[in-house]
Amino acid sequence: MTEIHYISTRGGGDALGFEEALLTGLARDGGLYLPHAYPRFEAGELDAMAAMPYAEVAARIMAKFTGKDMGFDALLRLCQDAYAGFSAPEITPLKRINDQIYLCELFHGPTIAFKDIAMQVLARLFDVALEKQGKRAVILGATSGDTGSAALEAFKGREMVDIFILYPDGRVSPVQEQQMTSVIAEGAYAVAVAGDFDACQDIVKRLFGDLALRDRLGLSAVNSINWARLMPQIVYYVVSVLALRGQGREISFAVPTGNFGNIFAGYVAMRMGLPIKRLICASNRNDILARFFEGGVMERRAVEPSLSPSMDIQVSSNFERLMFELLGRDGAMTRGLMEEFAATGKFTLSRDMVRDDIDLFWGFRADDAETLAEIARTWAESTILLDPHSAVGVAAARAYGTSHDELVVALACADAAKFPDAVEKAVGMRPPLPPHLADLMTRKTQKLTAKPEPKAVATLIENKKRGARI
Repeated sequence: MTEIHYISTRGGGDALGFEEALLTGLARDGGLYLPHAYPRFEAGELDAMAAMPYAEVAARIMAKFTGKDMGFDALLRLCQDAYAGFSAPEITPLKRINDQIYLCELFHGPTIAFKDIAMQVLARLFDVALEKQGKRAVILGATSGDTGSAALEAFKGREMVDIFILYPDGRVSPVQEQQMTSVIAEGAYAVAVAGDFDACQDIVKRLFGDLALRDRLGLSAVNSINWARLMPQIVYYVVSVLALRGQGREISFAVPTGNFGNIFAGYVAMRMGLPIKRLICASNRNDILARFFEGGVMERRAVEPSLSPSMDIQVSSNFERLMFELLGRDGAMTRGLMEEFAATGKFTLSRDMVRDDIDLFWGFRADDAETLAEIARTWAESTILLDPHSAVGVAAARAYGTSHDELVVALACADAAKFPDAVEKAVGMRPPLPPHLADLMTRKTQKLTAKPEPKAVATLIENKKRGARI
């Protein structure tokens, strides 16, 4: 078995094994963990995967990143259990929109959003690691909508974990908030914070940066800052390519993008040897990423609420991972640019500073009017109902396809029923929730509130967490 270890994007600290990186989440120097090298698919390996069920493909891919800490057999059992409750047997089925565009549906898990695909696996990985080490963990995360409900659903009732999810009060959809606050279980809390998602994410990072507090509470992360959150997301890129490659055309992906984790998983798949032509970074009116790919300038502006709230982000944490790669894995340079961005809200990367990997990405933006128009167009042409985030992805696929010949897979991030107001505005029809969530809006709820200050959130955790580490 090939040994694998994890390093920080900022160059500090010792390399960690998979299990340590899983439980640590964010590196102690403030960086994000990445494998020291990307494993490659061996000759014939992708061909063999084409005939395997989804859970087996997932286990084989993830075993490349877990090393001696968890082998294929254990991962296969874990993945089979994680995906047993999904409503689609294919887990991430493909639907044809037209001769060029396909939709990869990622929302057939318990909270009808793509975050379930990774979160159901992550919760089980935590169980294994914490039981092995005889520890408890306090999970702290921030959400712009879907991560929170997926995390609370996956981790609720687990004996070794308390979980606190911060979300921007009034800036998630009613369905998203109801999903989070209707999880009523000991040790599982949704916490409303005044401000936007970036404010919530900043609190999380600052608390992780207080190393004494972090150690005392046993803090760990389930946001996509945790490498183990990205690892299961590589799988649906592989499965999609294997399903479509028989058409003899190159394949690109259009990815609705907020925190840059989903699209970075596609980049990792490409680095492993998956034949991907291009990754289309699809943004809403909060277009910091599209602007970067157009001109090399990362410049923060005020977050503007939109119909696709999970993408209402101006500080995309996972972009640091791509920066690290573009800069030739220079941790010191990455740290310097991140510190410059934190201080000034801006940095610039010139063409001569970066690797040619930058050419893999193509930026796109769609405002609310364009989002509604895409929902209406896709429904009229294909009788496929898109949520606003997925609509941004499909709009990006259409725009890209006007000047490129390859097939484009647009990632559908959520069931349309999670955003009924926007969908109804676009097509005049209110999408119903699936049967297992039919009573969602009448369920009892509980939520905590906290001031948008690290100290207030730390105090809340101290008061609410169960017991002490064992």
